[in-house]
Amino acid sequence: MSLANFHEVRFPVPLALAATGGPERRTDVVTLASGAEARNAVWAGSRRRWDVGSAALKLDALQDLVAFFEARGGRLHGFRFRDALDDRSCAVGEMPAATDQMIGMGDGAQTRFRLVKAYGDYARRIWKPVAGSVLVAVNGVAIPFSVDETNGEVTLDSAPEPDAVVSAGFRFDCPVRFDTDRLDITLEGFGAGKALRVPLIELVG
Repeated sequence: MSLANFHEVRFPVPLALAATGGPERRTDVVTLASGAEARNAVWAGSRRRWDVGSAALKLDALQDLVAFFEARGGRLHGFRFRDALDDRSCAVGEMPAATDQMIGMGDGAQTRFRLVKAYGDYARRIWKPVAGSVLVAVNGVAIPFSVDETNGEVTLDSAPEPDAVVSAGFRFDCPVRFDTDRLDITLEGFGAGKALRVPLIELVG
């Protein structure tokens, strides 16, 4: 993923709590003459979309939304978004542990590993770990490391031995941008209103 035009700021959490959306796939489906289907995955992975509009908000919250939108230049700059349904390496409500996700195998030389989260056989790249949340272990034992919170890579102080299991636990944000250059806001009554549609789209590599 290009990190150009990206602001390392998080969309205001209170405005994100009423979000609707989730992962999207792109699949070509062709119906053959026999009636059978041929299906082909166009995208190697998924891309998430949300809409954080439609909820009634107080005017100060709407002003925060407008200010955030203006500061990002509409669709121009990306930013962090917390998906309350899927924001950690473990189950919702649990605390991340260093053994949650396998992120690599040692070879005696490699020290840099990318954070990933597995969904069955599909491994999702994690680009934006939350500061201070990352834990790393080798064969289940915590080890010293550093983390680049802008690209989701960890660097171990020493290379793990061949075939050693490198694992990690973390919380994370999604890199997103606004999928519109326009906000439509309606006043619902004294001191309250709605942003009719505020679409967000995940930035993927």
